[in-house]
Amino acid sequence: MKKTILYILFAVILASNGIAQNLKMIDTPEPARPKGQTDVLKLACKPIDTVRIAFIGLGMRGSEAIRRYMYLDGVKIVALCDIVPDRVDACNEVLKKNNKPQAEKYSGEEGWKRVCERTDVDLIYVCTHWTLHTPIAVYAMEHGKHVVMEVPAALTIDQCWQLVNTAEKTRKHCMMLENCCYDFFEMATLNMAQQGVFGEVKHVEAAYIHDLRWLNFDEKTGYWDMWRLKYNTNHTGDPYPTHGLGPVCQTLNIHRGDKMNYLVSMSTNQFGMTEYAKDKFGKDSKYALTPYKLGDMNTTIIRTEKGKTIMIQHDVTSPRPYDRIHKISGTKGYAVKYPEERIALEPNAHTFLSQQKLDSLLKLYEHPFSKEIGELAKKVGGHGGMDFIMDYRLIYCLRNGLPLDEDVYDAAEWSCIVELSEKSVENGSMPVKIPDFTRGAWSKLNGLTFERAK
Repeated sequence: MKKTILYILFAVILASNGIAQNLKMIDTPEPARPKGQTDVLKLACKPIDTVRIAFIGLGMRGSEAIRRYMYLDGVKIVALCDIVPDRVDACNEVLKKNNKPQAEKYSGEEGWKRVCERTDVDLIYVCTHWTLHTPIAVYAMEHGKHVVMEVPAALTIDQCWQLVNTAEKTRKHCMMLENCCYDFFEMATLNMAQQGVFGEVKHVEAAYIHDLRWLNFDEKTGYWDMWRLKYNTNHTGDPYPTHGLGPVCQTLNIHRGDKMNYLVSMSTNQFGMTEYAKDKFGKDSKYALTPYKLGDMNTTIIRTEKGKTIMIQHDVTSPRPYDRIHKISGTKGYAVKYPEERIALEPNAHTFLSQQKLDSLLKLYEHPFSKEIGELAKKVGGHGGMDFIMDYRLIYCLRNGLPLDEDVYDAAEWSCIVELSEKSVENGSMPVKIPDFTRGAWSKLNGLTFERAK
């Protein structure tokens, strides 16, 4: 009898240890806020009548931004910078054709520093490769400039904290240019969620699924210095989470009433890059023999403080149609964007709405930004118009002294998935804590609001 009891106790101890093991989480420290600093939630700065802008990085994204800015009032492009001088000249030609003054030209490895040091610049607009986003943003804010940068804003947790601490210290805007937050369907479903159409939103899904193999391997017209291929060679996890994540985080009011607590992440092995390289360059080529670290498909699951969940996926190496997923699941309804825009609502949520009812619903809940600038945005273009709406709102807020739609905490929270997903994958998909970049201030707000001039 005594032996039986001992065996039972031993089994209980083992089981308890097993449970404890399962509950272990990789910690991500949250440094104390530097003395004298306060949060920059709803940061409003002095209005700027004419926003003087310097563009740094004039490749695919940067040159497109220059073209779009020709349609905006209240802006002046004063400086252009790229490591390739010909790109600077090409963008100055765009200014010339639109009867705009020529901008000062900068190039070289550290030309961006000289741009940030100018005294006649209000806003630095960064479209370089990923590794320069945080260094330029920090340097720009330290030199008294507002800054916006392409996605992701940061690649490491340390960089995320650099952005947050510098924005809080300088009281300057720091925004990641997450254009997908301004997609017409994303804005409409956000408006619906904010008005309770889906009930309590409890689960959302997002992705960046985009076949980029040809761009990764194109030495002439692809990414400069093949920087994206190099990153995919050395890293795993989800290196590009924000296009899908940004809109659904806004739907869940992340750091505006809820926060992300922890994630788990898992990746497939890498197959696609090697197979593509063999077919394109031969089985003995350097590209076919390179041991790429990035798994083809990464899936990351996040749990929030209020018990809601987010699923994010990343795949840029498979022959699949473009997909950001964008699913919203609530207690009263459901929405999905890909492969077709569909919505289902109670009392018959087993069936999607007819096209006629869907069109009527989307018209009813058309976001105010779409009504205000949507038609011009479609004409100007830029991923269907969402890029122009993003630019329009940025300049509108700066000119009117309003808080920006996306702040530095968005930039840090959405970008931190890059490092944390990799850490989870490398540790057998263990849970990893997501730091609270607001340091407790997330509970001060009750939902996302888009400011308008009075």
